[in-house]
Amino acid sequence: MRNYDLTPFYRSTVGFDRFFSLLDQAASDGSPGYPPYNIERTGETTYRISVAVSGFSQGELSIVAKENTLTIKGEKSANENGSKAEVLYRGIAARAFERAFQLADFVQVKNASLENGLLHVDLVREIPEAKKPRSIPIATTSAVAPQVADGSAEKAAA
Repeated sequence: MRNYDLTPFYRSTVGFDRFFSLLDQAASDGSPGYPPYNIERTGETTYRISVAVSGFSQGELSIVAKENTLTIKGEKSANENGSKAEVLYRGIAARAFERAFQLADFVQVKNASLENGLLHVDLVREIPEAKKPRSIPIATTSAVAPQVADGSAEKAAA
């Protein structure tokens, strides 16, 4: 895959740095694939992120939602079982990780659960009433300029 240098765009634009950072991150070959995850749509406005965190306990995981970013971190304890056994082959990954997800506007974390080695984070998109579209009634011309019984509206127009 080719690497593109986006530096000229950083120098000549203002306010698009997040956009170019996302492009740069998507184009890089070094994007981490650990831990694997799924993003599911569970309803019209509900979503679920499932992250494979086998081997991590609840105390070794943290979930932080700040602005429009959801960050999931996992950090293993140094010697969790206190065993002095020599590991001949380590096929189960136990390395620390940090996975960040960009959330759309008005998407909030509802809850999180850990079951069978999967961390499930449930999200919901709740648009405030002020941001929802509303219909505006169209008034007729007679409703805009009400006629007064004594004809004062006609005198004012003359």
